[in-house]
Amino acid sequence: MYDLTPLNIALASLLVLVNGIISVWLKLNMEKRLLLAAVRTVVQLLLIGLILEWIFKLAWWPVILLLMFTMTMIASITAVQRSQRRFPGIWLNSIVAVFVSSWLVSGFALTVIIPPQNWSANPAQYLIPLLGMILGNTLNGISLGLDRLSEELVMRRAEVELKLSLGATRNEAAREALQNAVRSGMTPIINSMMVVGLVSLPGLMTGQILAGASPLDSVKYQIVIMFLIASGTALGTVISVLLGYRRLFNSKHQFLFDHITRVE
Repeated sequence: MYDLTPLNIALASLLVLVNGIISVWLKLNMEKRLLLAAVRTVVQLLLIGLILEWIFKLAWWPVILLLMFTMTMIASITAVQRSQRRFPGIWLNSIVAVFVSSWLVSGFALTVIIPPQNWSANPAQYLIPLLGMILGNTLNGISLGLDRLSEELVMRRAEVELKLSLGATRNEAAREALQNAVRSGMTPIINSMMVVGLVSLPGLMTGQILAGASPLDSVKYQIVIMFLIASGTALGTVISVLLGYRRLFNSKHQFLFDHITRVE
C-alpha cells in the first residue's frame, strides 16, 4: 500500500477549492460551510485515527464499548437534527431505533457470519469499523423516515382526520403516510445496491484493493457489508417510523397534530 505523505493530503485538499469556486461563481454563499466541513473532516478523521490506533493496541472491552456507545449516541442525535419537523419523544425514538438496529445487526454479523474465534483476539478491529458503517447509513434512513412521516401527516392532515371521523382506526388513517416514510428511508440504500459494482466501487472494497487485497476477497466482504447496511437501515427506519406513529396517535385513535412543530 502506498504511504501517503502530508504533501499528498495537502494536494488532495486543493480539490475542495473547486467546490469553493463553484459556490462563489453561482453565489451560493457556501464557502464558509465548505471550509468548516473540510477542516472538520481532517480534524475528526485524524482524531478518530489516533483513538482507534490506541484502542486496537489496548483491546480492552470497557473502552471498546464506551466508544461504540458514544458513536451510537452521536448517530441518534444527528438523525433527529436533520429532521425539519419534530414531536415530543422523537429523540428517545431515534436513540431506541439506532441502538436496536445497529447493535442487533452488528451482533448478528459478529456471532453468525464471522465466527467469534476469528475476532476475539482483537474485537475492536471488527466491532468498531463494522458498527460505524452500519450507523452511518442507518442514521440517514431514520432521518429521512422521520422527516417524511411528519411531512406526510402534515400534508395529509385533512385526509387523516376525515378517515378517523368516519370510523377508521389510526393504523388505517396513517397507513399511506407510514408506507411513504419507510419507503423514503430505505430508498437510498436500495439505489446504492442497484448500481454497486457497475457505477460505484464502495469505500471498503476500494480500500482493500488499494491495500493489496485480492479483488474477489474484497468483493466478498463488500457483499456482506452491503447486506448488513441494508438490514440495519430497514430495521432502524421501521422502528423509528412506528415509534413516531405511536407518539402522534393516541389509544383513542386521535391524531395529535399539535404535537408536530417545525424547526428552522
